[in-house]
Amino acid sequence: MASKLVAALASFLLLSSVGVVIAIAIIQIYKITYLSPGLKYGIVLDCGSSRTTVYLYDWPAEKENDTGVIKEKLQCNVKGPGISDLGLNSSQDKETWIHFKKCMAQVKQGIPASAHNSTPIFLGATAGMRLLQHQNETASNQILLDMKNYLQSLPFQFQNASIISGEEEGLYGWITVNYLMDNFLQKDLWNSWVRPHGAQTAGSLDLGGASTQIAFATTDDARGEGLTKVVLYGYEYTVYTHSFLCFGKNEAEKTVLAKLVQGSTDPNNVQNPCYPLGFNITMREDFIFGSECTRKLRVADYNPERNITIFGGGDAAECRKAVRHIFDLSSCHGSQNCSFNGVYQPPVSGKFKAYAGFYYTAWALRLIGSSTLDQFNSTLWSFCSMDWPNLKQNYSITEKHLKSYCYSANYVYTILVDGYKFNTESWDHISFERQVKNTSIAWTLGYMLTLSNMIPAEAKLVRLPIDNTLFAGLLFLFSALIIITLVFLIIFLIRMCY
Repeated sequence: MASKLVAALASFLLLSSVGVVIAIAIIQIYKITYLSPGLKYGIVLDCGSSRTTVYLYDWPAEKENDTGVIKEKLQCNVKGPGISDLGLNSSQDKETWIHFKKCMAQVKQGIPASAHNSTPIFLGATAGMRLLQHQNETASNQILLDMKNYLQSLPFQFQNASIISGEEEGLYGWITVNYLMDNFLQKDLWNSWVRPHGAQTAGSLDLGGASTQIAFATTDDARGEGLTKVVLYGYEYTVYTHSFLCFGKNEAEKTVLAKLVQGSTDPNNVQNPCYPLGFNITMREDFIFGSECTRKLRVADYNPERNITIFGGGDAAECRKAVRHIFDLSSCHGSQNCSFNGVYQPPVSGKFKAYAGFYYTAWALRLIGSSTLDQFNSTLWSFCSMDWPNLKQNYSITEKHLKSYCYSANYVYTILVDGYKFNTESWDHISFERQVKNTSIAWTLGYMLTLSNMIPAEAKLVRLPIDNTLFAGLLFLFSALIIITLVFLIIFLIRMCY
């Protein structure tokens, strides 16, 4: 009789365990299929010096304060110059606004109509507008007002339109890089958010048209300018960030040209060793000296309407010298904690993601991802040695950009090696990338996350998240029933043997 009772109990418990398993499966399927409240959306306009890029992001609505869930749904480049050129040419302005409207029409199509009025839209203007603000604050304020009025006329939830500082741009880029790499939080086996083991972060290297930014986490005992303490998901990070205005790829090239014109015996006909042999171009003096970055380098008889003809020299060594000439590499006086122009910088350490202009330069050299310093340098040398006909034959790149990639490559080498002090060993930890997980590496994602409070200061690191408590409870019950069932079966088998 006792044996039959034990067997009956064992059978009941076994059937109960099977029932719990079925319940768990049904709950998980139901949660995935029926309980998802859909997606939320966010729009960010990156108003750079050379162009505006519109990003549309989406994420599961039930996980707004979690991590690793935001994706880039759409990226649209507004044709034409950056917004800092608005007001300079009425026909050009008209074209720019037409392209703005085309991009925003694409964005509207990417968002369900029911979500339009709840979708936040942000505008962040960077180095081009920072330069204009220095030069003509009234003009920059009017442009921001025009952009604000335009964005408020759209069926979205207008949040912000402002000029961000270079340090903010660098920090937002660092947040984006590490957010996309799951360096702040990641899922564990229990489907809970936890801090990754070791809590390692990656540095950020951003190269725009008018400025460049470096940002990386450093030791807590670091001392000097450019250090910011940020709390992300309940953990504090000491982040070094610095932005060099006028050292973006385009403005730095104008500075190189300005110095070449200054040093030429014939300022109307100038040889540029960075342009390929066989290439020449005529440009107005205003293109070179009209920038706020080169204004102080103007020649004595500066005439904005006068033409200058630039001839390519195709000389990698002389190009390297010309590029180095725009950096003040002597002001650090041998200090280890200094980059260039007398700017404090702790020693670089850890992995780095190099994106934007850094990536496109590596792409032109066919060296995206990681490479050695020797590889980069030798490839650069080979590229710069090709004359203009051979370059056009071997590279499917628009002539506007192709002519400048020898300069760009030497610029990237100089700022990373001579400026930021990357060496043969640390260079190996730089990865030239455009995306992580099909999402563009750009400061815009970190900007949206920060301004919308989607990265909380306090951690949400509970072992059993609220939306998984029922699942966890059933899993615990299932485990307990299995153990009890096994115990009863063992007792039953023992009784049968005796």
